[in-house]
Amino acid sequence: MGVTSKAATVRQTPAAVVIILALATIVAGCSSRPYGDLIVGAPAPGTSTVDLLVATTRAPVLDPPGVMFGGSRGKGLDFADIVVSIPPEGVHKPGDVEWPGRAPGDPQRDFVTLRADRMDLAQARAAFNARVARTPGHKVLIFVHGYNTRFEEAVYRFAQIVHDANVNVAPVLFTWPSGGNVTDYVYDRDSAMYSRDAFETLLAALVANPNVGSISILAHSMGNYLTVETLRQMAIRDHGLPSKIRDVMLASPDIDVDVFRRQIADIDAGPRSTQFTLFVSRDDKALGLSSFLARDSTRLGALDPTKQPYQSMLEQARVHVIDLTSVQSNDSANHSKFATGEVVAAIGDRLSQGQTLSDAKPGLVESLGTFTKGAVNVATDVAVGTVTAPVRLTDPTQNEKSVDTAAAAVVLDK
Repeated sequence: MGVTSKAATVRQTPAAVVIILALATIVAGCSSRPYGDLIVGAPAPGTSTVDLLVATTRAPVLDPPGVMFGGSRGKGLDFADIVVSIPPEGVHKPGDVEWPGRAPGDPQRDFVTLRADRMDLAQARAAFNARVARTPGHKVLIFVHGYNTRFEEAVYRFAQIVHDANVNVAPVLFTWPSGGNVTDYVYDRDSAMYSRDAFETLLAALVANPNVGSISILAHSMGNYLTVETLRQMAIRDHGLPSKIRDVMLASPDIDVDVFRRQIADIDAGPRSTQFTLFVSRDDKALGLSSFLARDSTRLGALDPTKQPYQSMLEQARVHVIDLTSVQSNDSANHSKFATGEVVAAIGDRLSQGQTLSDAKPGLVESLGTFTKGAVNVATDVAVGTVTAPVRLTDPTQNEKSVDTAAAAVVLDK
């Protein structure tokens, strides 16, 4: 018994050390993350603006100001209208979010919130219809963020993506109740599943809306699990995906490969015109840690698409793959390559021309670099947050005061 116990201790010690070091690194990084930045500031000449419609399953927050929605789970869908100012060309670096050192920030140097209004269902429907009517082809782009993401981080990241993509769409942010802390991995995963029905309600309403021409979805990290699960239950219920859902872009998906194989099989059981595009990076350290914690299960966003059985699985599922392993990242975890300027610009260029990313394969691959062969040993001894932010002394998220609100029954359907 003593020998067995000692051997087990020896085997487990490296794993424990890896996890402790990784968590310590992330927690240290979290002390510098933004909080309460959605305080309205003044516009400035030479800046650009992005107008976002927000649909969220997060609980509203009354205090402190500049937060709007926290990490607790709401009772249904809530809505907001948020306008973000982007610094002038030459100051804003594509792929980056220039966080203000103190809210509301300097619009000549920082991302600044120009409007942050809560909306009821009728106001959200009217605002959405007005925006989509102004877009060529009446196109909608939905962004679903990943794990460990606070509300303001999701807002500013999506504003950066829309701006850098330079595509004329009606942008809709679907944000689910991530706890915004690295230790909330299980809570976040449960929150993502908690939000499936609400996301399906939103998608179904947009599909039924006669003002909507097409829908594209961009999901990141754990947001892919929510997205694919929602599309799976939608396809099962409706015997296929609606043709209006044209593109689904899976960026660094934190999904077990075997789980995805079953999900896509259920989706493909009915007719499917939707193009799925998978963005992978085999040096993604965040997914490396996720794989390690999941008993070395391969994560979809870190697989090698040139190796079997992955190559055959993806071909059979008609999933187009863009390998970003050779692309330089703006974050040291290599987990946010999808948000770099060259990637979102290429996506925006193709979406603005009304092509699927499958149609765009030659141009996109040429602009990002060709597939890189050979396995990469994804490190699991470090994982860091994906947001570069000004220094904040404390993490005040534990002091949020939530508002208890009723659920909206129907959304954006007319």
